[in-house]
Amino acid sequence: MTSSIRVDIVSAEAELFHGDATMVITTGEMGELGITPQHAPLVTRMKPGHLEVVQSDGQRQQFYVSGGILEVQPQVVTILADTATRASDLDEVAAQKAKKEAEEALAKRCADVDVSQAQAKLVRALAQLQTLERIRRNLKH
Repeated sequence: MTSSIRVDIVSAEAELFHGDATMVITTGEMGELGITPQHAPLVTRMKPGHLEVVQSDGQRQQFYVSGGILEVQPQVVTILADTATRASDLDEVAAQKAKKEAEEALAKRCADVDVSQAQAKLVRALAQLQTLERIRRNLKH
C-alpha cells in the first residue's frame, strides 16, 4: 500500500508546491475534504479558504486559495487554484481592510455597487482571515 501521494499546487502566477504528502486538507464545494493515498478519483470545485498539505516527514505546509479545481487520481492530487499564496504570506491588515470595504459596499447598496463583486470580495477576505486564525490555533498546540 502506498504511504504517500504526489501533490501539485498551481495558480495562474506560479507553482506553489510539488512534493509527496500523506494528506491534503481543503474545502470543496460540498464541505471539507481530507485526501489520503489511495483516495477515490474525484474532481470538484474548491471554495476560498485554507489548504493544508501534510508532508511525508510530518511537516505541514499551509496555503490560502481563492477557489479553483481539485483533481484526485490514485497517485496524484492536483490543485489548480484561481489564486493561491502561502498562508504565512497573507496580509492580515489588507484582509481586514478588504472585509470592511466589502461590508460597507453591501450596506450602501447604491446603484454603482456591484453586489455580486462585493459579496465575492467579502468571502475572499473572510476566508483569508479564517486561514490566519487557523494557523494561530495550530501554533498554540
